[in-house]
Amino acid sequence: MIRLIIVLIFVLIFLLLSFIIQPIMLFIGLFSRHARDVASLAIVNWAFRVVLFFCGTKAEVTGEENVPKDEPVLYILNHRSFFDIIFTYPRVPRLTGYIAKKEMLKFLTLTWWMKLLHCEFLDRKDLRKGMKTINDAADQIKNGVSMAIFPEGTRNKGEEALLPFHAGSFKIAEKSDCKIVPVVLYNTSAIFEDHLPFLKKARIKVEYLPAIDVAPLDRDERKALPDKVHDMMLECYKRLSA
Repeated sequence: MIRLIIVLIFVLIFLLLSFIIQPIMLFIGLFSRHARDVASLAIVNWAFRVVLFFCGTKAEVTGEENVPKDEPVLYILNHRSFFDIIFTYPRVPRLTGYIAKKEMLKFLTLTWWMKLLHCEFLDRKDLRKGMKTINDAADQIKNGVSMAIFPEGTRNKGEEALLPFHAGSFKIAEKSDCKIVPVVLYNTSAIFEDHLPFLKKARIKVEYLPAIDVAPLDRDERKALPDKVHDMMLECYKRLSA
C-alpha cells in the first residue's frame, strides 16, 4: 500500500504543478513548436520514470535496435495494463503520440499533456469520428510524429494471450506509408491490475519486433497485415511467457 500512496502523492503534485508548467509550454510554442514538443516529451517521460522507480519495476527489453530513429513509425502494442503506456513512452526515440479512448478527455491536466504530445482520441462507438481519428493520426505521421496504438481496442483482462486485432488500426500505416513496429509487452499487469489496489514490484519483458515497411505492400498483403502482425506478436508473447 505504501507504494500506491507514494505514487498517488507524486502524481497529485505533478498534476498540480502542471497548472503552472503547461501555460509555460504553450507560451514556448508561440515561438517554437519544436521546442515545446521536445520539452513536453522530456517532462512527461521524467514523470513516468519516477513512477516506475517508486513502483520498483524492473524490465528486460530486447529489440530496440529494430526501431527506426530517423523516421516516424506506427507502434502496434498489446495491452494489459495502464503501465503499458507509462513504460513504453520514455523509450521512444522521437516525439510520439498515443491513440487513446475519448473518455480520457475528461481528465483535465492529463488531457492537456496528451494534447501537447500529439495524442489522438478515439470514439469507439462512432465509426465516422473513429475514421477521422485514424486520418488525423496518419497526418501526424506525415508531419514527423510517430504514433502508437493498441489494436486490441481495450485492455485484455482475460486468460487469452492476445485479443483479436481491429483492422482499422493498421489504416494509419496504410494512409501514411510508414513502417510498423510491433511491440510485445509481458507481465505488465503484475504491477497493478493483478492485485488491485496494490502496487507491487514486478519484472516485465518487452520486445520490439523487426519493423514492417508498409509502402511496398500490395493490396492483398495490406489486407492480411493485421492477422500477420497478430500472429507474430502472439508467437513472441508465448516465447516471453515461457
